[in-house]
Amino acid sequence: MEEPLCNVEFLKSNSTYVARVQSDLGGMREYRGGSLEEILEQVVIDLQEEFEGARL
Repeated sequence: MEEPLCNVEFLKSNSTYVARVQSDLGGMREYRGGSLEEILEQVVIDLQEEFEGARL
């Protein structure tokens, strides 16, 4: 059976990119940056650390 692990939204407001991430383990957090690649990299790193540390 599938179960959602997290919800991720990517938005652009003027020249700033925003990522909103919500998970049961880490709660709701928001990342802001000048490039999509910058925040995407940070989101991936944080989610890897979060789920590697959890025993799912």
